[in-house]
Amino acid sequence: MKGNEALAHAAIRYGADGYFGYPITPQSEVLEVLEEQRPWETTGMVVLQAESELAAINMVYGGAACGKVVFTSSSSPGISLMQEGISYIAASEVPALIVNVMRGGPGLGTIHPSQADYFQAVKGGGHGDYHLIVLAPSSVQEMCDFMWLGWDLAFKYRTPAMLLADGLVGQMMEKVVLPEPRPRRTEEQVREQCPWAINGRKGMRPRNVITSLELVDEIMEQNNLRFQRTYREIEKNEVRYETIDTEDCDYLFVAFGSMARICQKVMEIAREEGIKIGLLRPITLWPFPSQQIKEAAKNVKGIMVVELSAGQMIEDVKLAVECNVDVKHYGRFGGIVPTPEEVLDALKKQFAINK
Repeated sequence: MKGNEALAHAAIRYGADGYFGYPITPQSEVLEVLEEQRPWETTGMVVLQAESELAAINMVYGGAACGKVVFTSSSSPGISLMQEGISYIAASEVPALIVNVMRGGPGLGTIHPSQADYFQAVKGGGHGDYHLIVLAPSSVQEMCDFMWLGWDLAFKYRTPAMLLADGLVGQMMEKVVLPEPRPRRTEEQVREQCPWAINGRKGMRPRNVITSLELVDEIMEQNNLRFQRTYREIEKNEVRYETIDTEDCDYLFVAFGSMARICQKVMEIAREEGIKIGLLRPITLWPFPSQQIKEAAKNVKGIMVVELSAGQMIEDVKLAVECNVDVKHYGRFGGIVPTPEEVLDALKKQFAINK
């Protein structure tokens, strides 16, 4: 199935309480599959096409404030519209999952794949000092698996998480093993697991109030300090990455999503020519595997960051590298996906490799 289809099935099987979204290419299959599966008849899950992305993210905010397992999905321009709501969710310390299947921009751009939302996701596209946990799948299986992981992490740290996939991963078809379904939580379980949540009953005032507004400066500062402590804990415990052929490599690729897959083919071709290249694939774009890149940089002649963008992740790679190693970039725009041969040719030119 497609990556978009896999994540929709994964949501139902996780026991999600609600999906609120709005169609936009290249992620529209998420809503279509949920409508086709009709989980409201089997698990009780709410599936609602909102009137806009603004409405969708605020419905997610409301559901998350009640301790419910909720999510939305969109693509780059739609996620831009959601940024204020995402900032509210982060400041209110409620768990939610946002899926962004990236397309080219800026503006309405193209409907074809891109990775140019890295800044928007990792640097915090909304206002204020906040972070999202950002997971970057590179396969249909990971589109499925990271839905479960994203919610687990969101509830563990009471913070929103984002599944950041480029359009290629959302649209391509692969075999996938779907997890065994688990039942939705009962209202009693929600109250036990989320004592902070709004859970008032009819005719009664809610026990808790969820808000991101604080009019006393000193209290707002304490709130922000608490957020930062949570982020430091996430950075300590939740860095995820993959390394391939890094033990003996002379050059290192750093790439995520579909570009990491293309880099693997480049590595195969290059080794046949006697050029040893390894790959470090960040799985969490935040928290970023800075320490792992720093260590890997000590043993290579050069690093190439491969992205479907003008170069956004390269900034974090350069910050991580402390030794005197060249960090180069190769990327394409407008939905054009480079061939392995193009990437290898760029590596040879930029590092003056004559083999």
